[in-house]
Amino acid sequence: MNLAILAKPIPLETNADGVVLVGKTRVTLDTVVATFNQGATAEEIVFRYPSLKLADVYATIAFYLDHQQEVETYLQQRQQQAQAVRQMNQSKFDPQGLRDRLLARKASRSAC
Repeated sequence: MNLAILAKPIPLETNADGVVLVGKTRVTLDTVVATFNQGATAEEIVFRYPSLKLADVYATIAFYLDHQQEVETYLQQRQQQAQAVRQMNQSKFDPQGLRDRLLARKASRSAC
């Protein structure tokens, strides 16, 4: 009996925003790699993110281990983008100013 060995495509897709997703889910490559690097097994990752398939998580981990430098570069770029968006949002919408306005509004309603 011969065992047919077929290559399965890697279950990673890039969405319109350039974010790499695992399988047909909204779970990002960032999430799977971070959870794996925190010491979680593939089974634990599937437990935490039940929309994932175990085979897809194993394939994603294997891809990460085979292409670690490229994935780390991608993750660093994602962190830099997130930081830039965070700074832009904070400059446009000062969280302290918002808090002060909400507290003032609450105080004026209480005084009535």
